[in-house]
Amino acid sequence: MASSDGRRQHQKLVPLAALISREVHNEKMKKPTIRFGFAAMSKKGEDYYLIKTDCQRVPGDPSSKFSVFAVLDGHNGNAAAIYTKENLLNHVLGAIPKGLERDEWLQALPRALVAGFVKTDKEFQSRGETSGTTVTFVIVDGWTITAASVGDSRCILDSPSGSVVTLTVDHRLEENIEERERVTASGGEVGRLSIAGGAEIGPLRCWPGGLCLSRSIGDMDVGEFIVPVPYVKQVKLSNAGGRLIIASDGIWDTLSSDEAAKSCRGLPTELAPKIVVKDALRLRGLKDDATCIVVDITPPENTVLSSPSPEKCSILKALLFRRKSHSSGNLSKKLSTIGIVEELFEEGSAMLSERLGSSDTEFGMRQKTSGIFTCAICQVDLAPSEGISVHAGGIFSTSAKPWQGPFLCADCRDKKDAMEGKRPSGIKAS
Repeated sequence: MASSDGRRQHQKLVPLAALISREVHNEKMKKPTIRFGFAAMSKKGEDYYLIKTDCQRVPGDPSSKFSVFAVLDGHNGNAAAIYTKENLLNHVLGAIPKGLERDEWLQALPRALVAGFVKTDKEFQSRGETSGTTVTFVIVDGWTITAASVGDSRCILDSPSGSVVTLTVDHRLEENIEERERVTASGGEVGRLSIAGGAEIGPLRCWPGGLCLSRSIGDMDVGEFIVPVPYVKQVKLSNAGGRLIIASDGIWDTLSSDEAAKSCRGLPTELAPKIVVKDALRLRGLKDDATCIVVDITPPENTVLSSPSPEKCSILKALLFRRKSHSSGNLSKKLSTIGIVEELFEEGSAMLSERLGSSDTEFGMRQKTSGIFTCAICQVDLAPSEGISVHAGGIFSTSAKPWQGPFLCADCRDKKDAMEGKRPSGIKAS
């Protein structure tokens, strides 16, 4: 009898390698815990934020939940920041085809963010208001983070190992040489403010208008070479997690990325953003609105973000980088040294013909099955003869394939032409 029980127990044994493989698989499948905190001090009343943790890829399916965090820093009034806060998310989601699996949805997200930013800008400018806003817009779906930004608000990732990575790019003319070159090539002028006697003061600005930024939403009075096309970066965390700090320039004008991360490292999310804001104000005073969101992405069983041991870091690195990243560029090399972040996508071009792409399999399938064309920006249905290829006549793009999609409606094509400097700013095509 005992022998029979022993045989039954022996039959239930599982090889150690299989147990380890199963454990790794289950650990990867678990969704992280998302905790966040917020703090702000207002001087101009032009900073706004968005926190929405109950979004669903599939309506009615709680398992498809994702979170959105955004900081918007308005200028020349708050109208653009308010409008963007209320409409950008819907425009982004509206640019993603229905019925996609999660992996397909994440792959479609970078292009949808570009379309959503441009559509929001196009609609706001049609209201005739001259306000503008920076936007840093972050979507967290499981362990995948997708950040899109225009302007000089910023999002950084503080890893458990203590390494800090910037997930956005500052579009300030003073610091960004590539953006200065793009603006002048599009027909804008870049220079400092001139005062009596010919002396120049202050940061580099774009003229006409005098804006210090090269990308924003709104700002219809400063020339359409100030574009709403965002820099987009998508990364995947290991299941060690990480901390996001999303803040307006009221923080970053005072604190570096490393200083902001260090100031709140180890603190709970409820307290962390308050300390970041406090440190910024202590060093500079309240000279601008200061807004900060801190988001912790942690393993489900952990309540406090902790740093892994060096041994664990090496194991994580070995596991993580078996899969090749699909991106290129210097930043991917920087990320690979951290050992807990995998870069999935990075693109910063301001040209729609490059950002909306031409080899999107899903796009082609959608056109074949629907029998109609859809504007890649505003999502209106088009007859085949009405669609204008995003590649047609692009002066900044090396690709000239006017027969390929994505396609734009005439109105969105006019917007694209103006952004790419193909007619003087302010002249509207009839």
